[in-house]
Amino acid sequence: MRSNFLKHALAGLVLSTALSGAAMAQDVFLMDGVTPSTKDTTVVPAGMFKKDGPWVIGMSHFGVNANTWTVQVAHETEAAAAKDDRIEKLIILDAGFDQAKQVADIEDLIAQGVDAIIVQPVTSTSANASIEKAIAAGIPVVLHTGRIESDAFTTEIQGGAEHFGKVMGDWLVGQVGNDGKIWVLRGLAGHPEDTNRYAGLMQALEGTNIQIVAEQNGDWQYDTGKKVCETLYLADPNVDGIWSSGADMTRACVDVFKAFGTPIPPISGEGNNGFFGQWITEGYPSVSAEYSPSQGAAGVRAAVALLEGKELFKHYDYNPAGWDVEKAKQFYRADLSANVWWPSELPEEKLIELYGN
Repeated sequence: MRSNFLKHALAGLVLSTALSGAAMAQDVFLMDGVTPSTKDTTVVPAGMFKKDGPWVIGMSHFGVNANTWTVQVAHETEAAAAKDDRIEKLIILDAGFDQAKQVADIEDLIAQGVDAIIVQPVTSTSANASIEKAIAAGIPVVLHTGRIESDAFTTEIQGGAEHFGKVMGDWLVGQVGNDGKIWVLRGLAGHPEDTNRYAGLMQALEGTNIQIVAEQNGDWQYDTGKKVCETLYLADPNVDGIWSSGADMTRACVDVFKAFGTPIPPISGEGNNGFFGQWITEGYPSVSAEYSPSQGAAGVRAAVALLEGKELFKHYDYNPAGWDVEKAKQFYRADLSANVWWPSELPEEKLIELYGN
């Protein structure tokens, strides 16, 4: 009887410890809309990477100048780091969408002895071996904006790319009906975010007779997206709706239809100030999937929490609902350029400095 009592008491202690650990991890704020994954509730133990400041934090960015969103991610990262006096230095290295450069960048950060590394992977495999080297060196690694084919990282914050693509896809299905014909404007070929957003679209199209009559990569850029849409329009302008993986491509495609004087078909968008202004002015049917550049700030907060010795979950999700035009109106700023992305955590003075008209 005493043995059974001890067995139950020990079981209760283990359960209590697990629950208290989860509660502590649950208390760490990373970003509005970011929540612990419900599929994997693994917890990074408290104190595992605790280290007194001042700290040097490194970041391997997949491509700072890829488009206006990636530029703002760097700005959001820098602003978050500047708010914490314990961060002595933030080092952002730009892989320029080059896998070999990303490997070299992460190994450079390890050699510099940084206290934590934030990684935005170029591809699902480009950073794996280097991340493993960082962990072996005792450096925590925070992953965001793209999954990898390894679980060596310390914690990840993943804007659910499938969710993002499905939010757009579900809306478009409702617009074009069961038998519609659509164009698909994808992002950068090979990037995990593009692959997974497209997978979300495929989920939305399951069980319908919707035909993808054209599919091209616009690289998430205005200029490339415009060329793609012009080519598609000249080949066959008859399309019921357009699934666009990014707002810069959406704006470009809308401008193509306007140039040809043709009604704008339903087209998906994203939380970009230029897109919001165009959407509000032109009144075409659209939805805005949310993908905040403040994920850069969330990465800094996750790194700081680990260095403070706090518990974190290993996996975090970011799966916000789509926005309608009324919500877009609440964020749109006519006094700022088209290059701002919402929601943002940049302070007002920074928004004016970086993006004021």
